[in-house]
Parts: sequence; C-alpha cells; structure tokens
Amino acid sequence: MGGSTTGAALLAAAVMTLAGCGQNLWLQPPGTAGSPGVPTPGAPASTSAGSSPGGSSSPGQAPEALESAYERIIARVLPSIVQITTEGGLGSGIVYDTAGHIVTNAHVVGETRSFKVTLATGGAPRTARLVDSFELGDLAVIKVDDPAGLRPAVFGDSSKLRVGEIVMAMGNPLGLSGSVTEGIISALGRTVTEPGGEGSPGATISGAIQTSAPINPGNSGGALVNLRGEVVGVPTLTAVNPELGNAQAPGIGFAIPANTAKDVATQIIRDGRVTNTRRAALGVVVRTVIDMAGQPAGVGVVRVQRNSGAERAGLKAGDLIVSVDGMPTPSTQELSAVLAQLKPGQDAKVEILRPDGSTTTVVVPLEELSGG
Repeated sequence: MGGSTTGAALLAAAVMTLAGCGQNLWLQPPGTAGSPGVPTPGAPASTSAGSSPGGSSSPGQAPEALESAYERIIARVLPSIVQITTEGGLGSGIVYDTAGHIVTNAHVVGETRSFKVTLATGGAPRTARLVDSFELGDLAVIKVDDPAGLRPAVFGDSSKLRVGEIVMAMGNPLGLSGSVTEGIISALGRTVTEPGGEGSPGATISGAIQTSAPINPGNSGGALVNLRGEVVGVPTLTAVNPELGNAQAPGIGFAIPANTAKDVATQIIRDGRVTNTRRAALGVVVRTVIDMAGQPAGVGVVRVQRNSGAERAGLKAGDLIVSVDGMPTPSTQELSAVLAQLKPGQDAKVEILRPDGSTTTVVVPLEELSGG
C-alpha cells in the first residue's frame, strides 16, 4: 500500500475539531460507523454564481427547464459512478478510464484487495482488484477485470471552482445505488484531518472543498459534480457534532479536489504507486506527548531521519515540537495540518522544547513526504 511508516506516524492522532466553527464539529469519513445525517435541501438555483446546468439555464428561468437540465447532467454522469463492495461494507467509485480503472477513497478499500463493482445502470457485479492505495491522501485506485461498457467520467479543473456554485453529490449512500443530492460549494481551501482507526487511514487533506450537498455513509469515493457535468471532487468527510452524540452535522461535508484525485490516480496507474506526494515533511518520526492533565502538550521526536533537513537543523530524539511557523502543534494531527499547507523546498521555523527545559527555534528545510 502507498502509506509509509513515517507518514503513518505523522498522521496518527486523535480526532481534530474543525477550526473556525462556533461549535465543536468533528470529522469522519461517511463510509465509517456513525449516525447518518438528515439530508437538507441545497441552495436554490438563484444562489448560483457560476455556469447554468448544461450551459442553457439561468437563475430566472422556469423550474421545468432547470429540472430538465439537472436530468440531462445526471443521465450523463451517473453511469460513471459505481458501487464498490468490500469485505467490510459498501462505498462508491468513479470510472476513470476505458481500461477499467476506478478512483475511490483509501478508507473505502481499507485492507481489502479484491472487490465487487456494480454499475449504477445495473447488471451483474464485476470483480476488481486493488492497484494501490495512497493512505496519506485518502485516495485509491482499483481496476475492474472486465471493463466492457464502462463510461469514464469527465474530470474538471477544481482550481476554477467558486463559492456559491451548485454541485451534486453522486454515489451510493446507505447502499441506495445511484443516489444524487444537491447543494453548493460552501468554502474552498480547507485543511481537514479525518480520525484514524479501523477503515480510516487518518489522512490530512489540504485544499478540501466544503459543500452543503448531503454526504452520507456510502457516498465516500463518489463524485461531486458541477453543472457542466464535470467531476470536481471526491466526497470524503462529513462533520459530526460530539455534543449531539456524534450525529452528523447537516450541510457540512468535504471533498478531495478533482485535480488532486487526477494527480494521484495518474501516478498510481502509471507507476503502480504515488511517486510524488507534493507534501512537505520535517524528516522525523513523531508521537503526541500527553501532559499530567491528560491533554496533548506537543509533538515528541522519536527519531530523526539521517541526512534529513531536521538532522541538519539540529533536531534530536527527545525534543518536543510545540509550533511550526508560529502555529501551535499540540499533537501530531495539528502538525500534519500545518505541514499540509507548506511545500517541499520551503524553510519552516520550528519551535522546540529541549529535554533540559530550554526552548529554541530552528529553521528546517522541508523535504517531500514519502508516499511509499
């Protein structure tokens, strides 16, 4: 699989609260256990600041014409969305090419190596196998043994998305094959981290798309589609409210940008694994250190990799990383979130607490995080 020991050590942590929210909202992959959310209607067509469905509708046009445009888009894209059956449950996937490659989430495939794939248009399930799983980014590629009749989806340029655009989430929520929900792009450029655990690699996703389109268990790995019929994201996470028994927070879901999914899928199909993660690394193996009150107090350095930027900067085993570029890092999860916003080749100011109680700040040249 694509996840490395170092990457796993960096990403292993408790669940992160969603920064900037008025309540404590936690994140979880919709394919894992948890209370399914109550679907909420998406924004009306009059909120759209982007293109019209099928290129023909406008905010002021008759509802019948808008409905007809939606129907055309769904008829065009839904045949490219599949249901993936694993040893542990159900998920969704997107047909990537005519060779039978399908893009999905790493937490959908889990530890499974062979699958059953069912088309939204029906027919007998087809066997598929894992090509590779990139756990650090929660993406995977599987390949159907018999690709006859598969219709690849059209992937759009997610860098051109705008807040307010109408989108649809297509997948298999709760095992309801070929389901479609609707909403808008609520925000762009989020950095979110899913909890680690069984069936979930605990990946940190940078540049995530926030959407109000309802995302429920089974939607993971499906498609977030714009009104031009292009896949612009891969639905992956939902927010849950711990104050309400971890019930799903309606209207707050997250998708991996299509450009990221295309990059990862291309590398896996071409090379068999991700060869360039485009992610920054300090060059250390770390763990979260807990204080006497049982709270995260910083990131402890377990081992410094030889010839790494961290070694050249003077980091040593036993040091406690308390911030990077002025952003606190009380746990490995926060450290992953900070590093996800940086790039290999950049310098990072790392504040550390030495075992003798002294503090210092060192400049660490960041390297590329290994994908395998």
